[in-house]
Amino acid sequence: MSEAPGHEMPFLDHLEELRKRLFWIAGAILIGIVLAFALLSRLDIIRVLERPILPLLHGQKLIYTHPGTSFHILLNASLVLGLILASPIIVGQIWGFLAPALYAHEKRVVVPVLVSMVALFLAGVALSYFVVLPLTLRFLMGIESTALTPMISATEYFDFAISMCLAFGLVFEVPIAILALTALGIVTPQFLSRYRRHAIVVCLVAAAFITPGADPYSLFALAVPLYILYELSVFVAIFAYRKRRLRQERLEAEDRATAESVRAPA
Repeated sequence: MSEAPGHEMPFLDHLEELRKRLFWIAGAILIGIVLAFALLSRLDIIRVLERPILPLLHGQKLIYTHPGTSFHILLNASLVLGLILASPIIVGQIWGFLAPALYAHEKRVVVPVLVSMVALFLAGVALSYFVVLPLTLRFLMGIESTALTPMISATEYFDFAISMCLAFGLVFEVPIAILALTALGIVTPQFLSRYRRHAIVVCLVAAAFITPGADPYSLFALAVPLYILYELSVFVAIFAYRKRRLRQERLEAEDRATAESVRAPA
């Protein structure tokens, strides 16, 4: 984005570089979706995604009411996987645009943060697919009346399953968001510690919103990890806050030393 911090490129050059990088990002996403579509077509992703609900169907199968249902499900899964496959290129292009404007200490933080983002997202998706989604389905289908015959639509089930997995993955990015807010000076560890009780309520409300109609087991299966992530965020924020304070004190000391050296000849 610029040659070095404090030496910026002209505005039009910024726009031209941004246009080129957006072009590469769009191309990477398109290629990622095509590759994901070809891969998921061979893996039969529908059989993989139906595993959480399969034991609850008692030998029956999901139904479909439109000829394009399988294609719709495959396309939605390909969009998600395509973005994941293209994420290295997306991150690389964003990094290439921002890196020249970052200082050395800021660059050292980026790679661990990106790795943590990916790890937390995958952990959230795994928790949803293997734990919360089966519990939620078992509860919802367990309270159905015996007068009703379950005829679950494949489209509605897969939309529900994919959206829940994505929601869990995004929610697990809370520590990264809090770390960024701490690094920017918007929140402090003292603020986070003071509102611990409120955080418990927020975690329960968020879990109830993400898993509507879920049983208490599914609710706590998300609320407990959310609160653990909050505590982890407080722990990480303490180190980020201390580093920020030390850096500010060092810069202030350098400014005072510069000012004194200027006044010395006078």
